[in-house]
Amino acid sequence: MMQKINRRQFAKGTIAAMATITLSGTKSSGQVRGANDAIRIAVAGLTGRGSAHVGAYVAMPNVRITHLVDPDSRSFARRLTQIQGPAPATIADIRRALEGNNVDAISIATPNHWHALMTIWAAQAGKHVYVEKPSSHNIHEGRITVDVARRHNVIVQHGTQSRSDAAYTNTVAAIQSGRYGRLLVSRAMCYKLRNTIGTRPNADAPAEIDFNLWLGPAQRTPFHTNLVHYNWHWFWAFGNGDIGNQGVHQMDIARWAIRGATLPTSVVSVGGRFGYVDQGQSANSQVTMMEFGDTKLIFEVRGLRSDGYRGQGVGNVFHLEQGVISGHRFFPNGGNASEAIPAMNVAARPGGSNHFANFIAAVRSGRTADLNANIEEGHYSSALCHLANISYQLGTEVAFRPRHARTTENRDMLESVERMEAHLSGAPHNLKLDGLRLRVGPKLMVQARTENFNGNAEANRLLTRQYREGFVVPDRVG
Repeated sequence: MMQKINRRQFAKGTIAAMATITLSGTKSSGQVRGANDAIRIAVAGLTGRGSAHVGAYVAMPNVRITHLVDPDSRSFARRLTQIQGPAPATIADIRRALEGNNVDAISIATPNHWHALMTIWAAQAGKHVYVEKPSSHNIHEGRITVDVARRHNVIVQHGTQSRSDAAYTNTVAAIQSGRYGRLLVSRAMCYKLRNTIGTRPNADAPAEIDFNLWLGPAQRTPFHTNLVHYNWHWFWAFGNGDIGNQGVHQMDIARWAIRGATLPTSVVSVGGRFGYVDQGQSANSQVTMMEFGDTKLIFEVRGLRSDGYRGQGVGNVFHLEQGVISGHRFFPNGGNASEAIPAMNVAARPGGSNHFANFIAAVRSGRTADLNANIEEGHYSSALCHLANISYQLGTEVAFRPRHARTTENRDMLESVERMEAHLSGAPHNLKLDGLRLRVGPKLMVQARTENFNGNAEANRLLTRQYREGFVVPDRVG
């Protein structure tokens, strides 16, 4: 039986201290399938990334979409036009697709708050999973997905496609080789224009949407049209801001470059929602710093129009002892010329650069080691986004001037904050910083092994959420 999590209990201890939930898989778990065996897929979440999921699978031999799943029945028609041959079943509730033996895997492109629970349910039923980024809506449920996948021996691929990109694989290998000296700062950026979403009034959900099912694990809240089908990203109950939307791709690359990195020892985040007043809750301007021993990971979000940094807008820049890597090129200290990163002869996993093909190849082999982005890698990179947002959400609003001590105690953090200030106050935005308030989060000390904040009950409460009956992520898998 699944039980509601006790927040007070969670704050006092670790995941290991919580109630144990045992889930039972089916005999389909871990089966190896030959090249000519059809892999039967249920695609859940049909707007946005759902289109890419359907398009990827219909292009593969011996892969068949058997179910299209979405609580909004208006989404079915467009996806059906992508599919040749027998039409898949169209259903609202993923549990119907998991009941029988006519589905081998599910592919999840729903809003973030559904990612973990669908993964858990699928693994419990012995189904393999491709889950979009981030793998979770919070850190606790991310760890549970890892534990469930391991217990039931299912393949779970995380939708951070850069892990299947040969250029990133080569660049990361070059950084980790020490060829350019120690990695000092692993920088990730999401400079992506996000215009105001305005304010939409509460209303009745359209008859075609099962809004109770759309809400799923989230607490009941009134419907408004800023939730369906994209702007849910900017509401804490459903999304994780742009750091957990587009940004998790770049966060994953930044962590990947730090050899052996899981969770940091500390995190601090500052920012705000500037340039307009609307219904959104997450930051559209944010600077986060995490410490991984001698390496700092810095993440920058800019939702207002912005020039790039060292040629990158949505991308990564790596600061090393001997120079900087940007765009897969090395720029040595004191020099004007750059050089391409040499080939590092990294062994490729099956599927080539196609992340979905890599998933299907691993389903056929039954080997988690064949995945480019297994669920634990996805969990750690998603967790970094959640850590940043926890510091931000716990922050206090202060004047931009004089600068808060937390933004000046590290020169790399200060440099990033100064550039954010120049970005906001300069053309074309010309915002008056004296009239704005900057949210400055606390510096939180992270216990990587137990995945919590040692002794900080306020921060620990944000590691999980209250779940609705019938949509509860278990406390622990035993």
